[in-house]
Amino acid sequence: MDLFNSLRISSSALQAQRMRLDTISSNLANMETTRTPEGGPYQKKSVVFRPVGTSFEERLDRSLRGAVQGVRVDRILADTSEPKMVYDPAHPDAEDSGYVAMPNINLMDEMVDMKSASRAYEANVTVVKASKRMALKALEIGR
Repeated sequence: MDLFNSLRISSSALQAQRMRLDTISSNLANMETTRTPEGGPYQKKSVVFRPVGTSFEERLDRSLRGAVQGVRVDRILADTSEPKMVYDPAHPDAEDSGYVAMPNINLMDEMVDMKSASRAYEANVTVVKASKRMALKALEIGR
């Protein structure tokens, strides 16, 4: 694998993890949002990754060359589960029974997901730095 392949792979992973972190922060920011333009409470979003180059020709070419691929964000899914019903009769969005439909977002799950995404981001930054150091050492050899 050459230097530029490793940089391309890490770059694609950095972009994907940044999108994942943005989505997690949006979920955290909207944990208490009970009213959206679409109606109802905020729906948790999840990022789905997919390998870069999934057509038959690209897979065949990669397997023949032994090339490695990167990753990209395929789509962002909204959670379709039922919202949490919380009893709060003083809330402006409370139903007649006093219950409020709240987003189905668990703070601990989001924090674990954020930690995982930030660790993956850090790992890819380390790969970029190592690739840079190897390229500089290779240039020094040529002197």
